[in-house]
Amino acid sequence: MVALIHDVLLTLGLVVTAHYIARTPIGHVLGIEDFKINLTMIAAFLTMIGYSSNDTVVVFDRIREVRGRNPELTSKMINDSINQTLSRTILTSFTAWMVVIILYILGGAGLHGFAYAMIIGIFTGTYSSIYIASPVLIGWAAVHDHHPHIPAGQRAASAAQPRLAK
Repeated sequence: MVALIHDVLLTLGLVVTAHYIARTPIGHVLGIEDFKINLTMIAAFLTMIGYSSNDTVVVFDRIREVRGRNPELTSKMINDSINQTLSRTILTSFTAWMVVIILYILGGAGLHGFAYAMIIGIFTGTYSSIYIASPVLIGWAAVHDHHPHIPAGQRAASAAQPRLAK
């Protein structure tokens, strides 16, 4: 969730920044327009959320596979998992990113807002899946797996036992 919120807020911030850049010579050279938040832009945000969450699921699924039945989650496991999925992530993101850039350049005025948000969203979604979601997972695992009064072996055994309602 932290990575998705990061993606949306960063993309929204850059859409707002485009309002100010569009009035400068740099904005005219880059083809940046004064984008409005409309239904097409909302569709871009929802598409970006889906893309980012899918990318995060791929990375986290590999983390789950590397972890196996080990009760402890280490940063080495997460690093190995990211390294195993990195080429797939970069190739997929680059391919989608090139398509959206072509859509921005050759598409009509009605698609510019969607394509602009997706250009930013694909980049931030890929970045957040690797560099935000995974460190948050490390921090979350460190906080939730820290039980100083229970030894590590008993923690795994007690977690596997079903809890009965009183």
